[in-house]
Amino acid sequence: MSSKRIQMLRQAVKRALFVLDPQLSTQEQRRRIETLARLIIRLPTGVTKESVQAGKVEAEWVVPVKSNTETAVLYLHGGGYTLCSPATHRGLTGAIALASKSRLLVPNYRLAPEHPFPAALEDALAAYRWLLAQGFAPQHIAIGGDSAGGGLTLATAIRLRDSGEPLPAALFLLSPWSDLTFSGESHRTRRAVDPIFGGKSESKEPEFAPAYLGQENPSNPLISPLLADLHGLPATIIHVGDNEILLDDSTRLGEKMKAAGVDVRIRVWDGLWHVFQAFVPFLPEARQSVAEIGEFICTRIK
Repeated sequence: MSSKRIQMLRQAVKRALFVLDPQLSTQEQRRRIETLARLIIRLPTGVTKESVQAGKVEAEWVVPVKSNTETAVLYLHGGGYTLCSPATHRGLTGAIALASKSRLLVPNYRLAPEHPFPAALEDALAAYRWLLAQGFAPQHIAIGGDSAGGGLTLATAIRLRDSGEPLPAALFLLSPWSDLTFSGESHRTRRAVDPIFGGKSESKEPEFAPAYLGQENPSNPLISPLLADLHGLPATIIHVGDNEILLDDSTRLGEKMKAAGVDVRIRVWDGLWHVFQAFVPFLPEARQSVAEIGEFICTRIK
């Protein structure tokens, strides 16, 4: 892709970030994001959506017309644990549904600050257990997510492992936020090139953390799963942009998972930013990333 087009999209990303103005209340940021999503985000052709009650959790099925009825993907959306919903992610979840040939269950999990940790984790676990109760075998389920949803994916798998419950066949992580202690060097080295969270003396990402933490320590491994014991987790794929402050959350995670014996593959996309896959209609690299993730899911849960 031409550098000129990348730069044009980078500028579009920056302009869209009026919704993350820290001077606005969380409720107003949510309202703006949902409004923007209604205006610009559409389900891809060949995908339908359906509201569902996954136990006590409101959720949305995103279903490709041609799908394997025996497989399911639990998708946990990003948004710093405080923002976004299934509606804001329909373009991305629809693309992943098509690429994986599987239906996606997207929970509308509880958000902070009204519902700090462990509310989101409890809802993710409830949604996964609901899938099992619906007859989906764990070997036919994948769990994945972007940003905070990637961290929540890891926390869900760790909790399932530690409680002796059946694990899904695979995990997929898009720019996962895995370290709420902000110990990664990329928070400093990538700040100047990150169009979403960078560009200031301090990054914007830490603004989300206190709301989710509540009274908890950020070193809690279910909050910062990079700090957890990662042995015994399912096969995992990680995609991350080189131009984002969360780069080290992915690269260190991949290294630590490999050291723990996990079947993990990581790909760093040069010149791209946080959850660039959301630009799948415009970015060839986003389409390629989603295709690779879809192929990984198909291979693991078919």
